[in-house]
Amino acid sequence: MKQLGLYLRTLAYLRPSQVAYFLRRRILHQSGSLVKTSSAKIRFGISMVSGGCVSGSTGDDRSFCFLRQSKSYQSEHVDWVSKDMAKLWRYNLHYFDYLHDPTRSPENKSLLITDWIKHNPPGSEDAWEPYTVSLRIVNWIKFFLSKTSTCSDERTEHLPKTEWIESLYQQALWLERNIEYHLLANHYLKNGVALFFAGLYFEGVDAERWLRKGTQILRAELREQFLDDGGHFERSPMYHSICVVDYLDVLNLVRSLPHVTPYHIADEFRSRVTAALEFLSSTCLPDGKISLFNDSAFGIAPTPHQIFEYAGRVIGYEAPTPPSRVAINVFPQTGYYICRKARDMIIVDCGPIGPDYQPGHAHCDTLSYELMIDGQRVIVDSGVFDYEPSSERAYARSTKAHNTVMIDGEEQSEIWGVFRVARRARPINGHMTKNEHESVLFEGAHDGYMRLNGKPVHKRHIAYDGDKGSWIITDEVEGMGTHRMESFVHLHPDMTLVESGANCFKIDRGGEAIARIDALHPCQVAIEEGCYFSEFGLRQKNLMLAFSCAGELPLQLSYRIQKTTAQYTKASRHADPVPLTLFPSGGERPRD
Repeated sequence: MKQLGLYLRTLAYLRPSQVAYFLRRRILHQSGSLVKTSSAKIRFGISMVSGGCVSGSTGDDRSFCFLRQSKSYQSEHVDWVSKDMAKLWRYNLHYFDYLHDPTRSPENKSLLITDWIKHNPPGSEDAWEPYTVSLRIVNWIKFFLSKTSTCSDERTEHLPKTEWIESLYQQALWLERNIEYHLLANHYLKNGVALFFAGLYFEGVDAERWLRKGTQILRAELREQFLDDGGHFERSPMYHSICVVDYLDVLNLVRSLPHVTPYHIADEFRSRVTAALEFLSSTCLPDGKISLFNDSAFGIAPTPHQIFEYAGRVIGYEAPTPPSRVAINVFPQTGYYICRKARDMIIVDCGPIGPDYQPGHAHCDTLSYELMIDGQRVIVDSGVFDYEPSSERAYARSTKAHNTVMIDGEEQSEIWGVFRVARRARPINGHMTKNEHESVLFEGAHDGYMRLNGKPVHKRHIAYDGDKGSWIITDEVEGMGTHRMESFVHLHPDMTLVESGANCFKIDRGGEAIARIDALHPCQVAIEEGCYFSEFGLRQKNLMLAFSCAGELPLQLSYRIQKTTAQYTKASRHADPVPLTLFPSGGERPRD
């Protein structure tokens, strides 16, 4: 009955069309019938600005490396099934991002395309998932254009092989029949980008239909997925970056054929894409990387710097210079609240976990934050390790993996499975204000725990004093009855803790005192071992402080983080680090 309740509470948020298309796919399965491609005809005159975004090395001519996992192949034939690898790794194998890896030889790239066509007929598992097909269509077209950018009707010796063109055409026809209406969100957008690319790359009746459908999806999803404040509606900085690049690719492609695309979409898209770039610039941390809220990790999307450079080439975008004095950025629709001064920055998440109908990339991180001091990540989000039904996946999505409050060992939102959420926390009255004395106040709350007895509500206040370099985080739980509250603080793996008094600790990095953190209310304090997943497949141990108390509501916990630039005294340098005291509460750390 409990599992049935989870299913029903999850389904209640879906759009009826999603349920209908899901059932249709389950009953009819994906369409994989062969089609004739003799009518495939390339459109000449199409080109793209070179030097698009490349996220990193993918291996060499005899291996693949995705998600920090490598696999070699010893013959000319690749193991395209690779059941010994995780599903997301296999997806990456079929994306063909490696066509843009400069460390691979042109001959190897050509062999891989030919071998893929030979061993992956339509409907093959993984290879012909709609999302996988969408990325491959775009990557193949980009690669083909890089080979034929100087071609004209009279010069065709560098055209892609006929079998490549026929396969690409068939993939577009297949994708058109298998659009991911059941998932929507970034998957649906990828479908639209791929159909748009195929519609411009080819000529003919099919191509015109793909172009119309792709344009329809791109126009609708730009308004749906990018909010009025510029943020992406899945509230993942990683997927925000990916989707910004998608639209930059579209704008890049239409530069050469503006008369072919309908609705003058270049002008229509430019302003909203620019707003998304401004959002990325404002939320980018002082180390030049994204925050790790929700399903976010480094090394998947291009870096913000790469994206800004690409946007500069495509639409002439220039990223603003970060302020040196105290400044705030408020993104009320996304729910991100940012305060920075020079290379100090705090970013707070007080937004919805994602769109109601697709929260698959959501974590229990409402009212969580990340903090950088002097350009160093000090308080961190735990990131994401994989998309498998693993202990790491469960931990990364849990309340305990974030710098927020857990009540009675329960999750803020009812996360389950790999991508599912039933009842979910909703933000209440998030806002941030700044006064003339370089002080900033954030306030917000959420209702995620109102399903518990006594209907507790978590409220958080963060007060920043720019002159003193201090952050005071105060958590209140209001409601009825007796409850237990825990407030977690996750340190970057480079940081260690040195006890300097009752419930007071120094945060140290390689002998340098970065900050002090101390409890401001009577409470229990435990140091636990956590996990930090800054990249897919990368697990690092880190330290986590857990402040806790229990009793009749209302309850309050408060702690202060005080920046310091002084080196430790000799005594404190030689102080014994605090021993780890492991107290599992509400969610266990992943097994080693």
